[in-house]
Amino acid sequence: MTTAQTFSLTRELNAPRQLVWDAWTKSEHLAQWFAPKGFSTNIHKLDFSHNGTLHYSMRSPEGFEMWGRWIFREIEAPARLVLIQHFSDELGGITRHPGDANWPQHTLSTMTLEERDGKTVLHLEWEPYEASEVEINTFNAAFDSMNQGWAGTFENLEKYLAKIQ
Repeated sequence: MTTAQTFSLTRELNAPRQLVWDAWTKSEHLAQWFAPKGFSTNIHKLDFSHNGTLHYSMRSPEGFEMWGRWIFREIEAPARLVLIQHFSDELGGITRHPGDANWPQHTLSTMTLEERDGKTVLHLEWEPYEASEVEINTFNAAFDSMNQGWAGTFENLEKYLAKIQ
C-alpha cells in the first residue's frame, strides 16, 4: 500500500496575523487573491463555522471555469484552520478534478499562522483524505505542479496584503 505524502510549504508574509487570517476567512478578501496566477475567483457562499462551507468558482484567462468547496473542520482564530477540500459543481455537489479523474476526491488542508515581529509565518499542509491508492499516487506525483500553483497563489496574496495595509 502506498503512503500519502504531505505537501507542505511555509511563507513569511509582511502583514499582521489577524489581517492574514481575515484574508483567508472573509469572502470579500478571498475573492481578491485566492486563485492561481491569472485566474479570477468568485465566492458564491461562505458559512465560516464548524462544518460550514465555502463554495467558490475560479475562471482561467481562457474562460474555463471550475468549482470547489471547503468544509471547515477546525477553526482556532487567528492561529489554525483545518478543512476538507474538493472539487464541486455549481450546486456544491462533490465532483472529480476536471483535468484528472485520479486526483483525490477529498484533500485535507491544515493552515497555521504564527505572528513574528509584526509579520506572519504561514504554514500549510495538504494531503489526500480518505483516498484510494491510485489517488494517493496521483497526489504524491503532483508536488512540482502544486508548488507552481501555490507559488502563484501566494504571490497574489502577498500583493493583496500589501495593497490593503
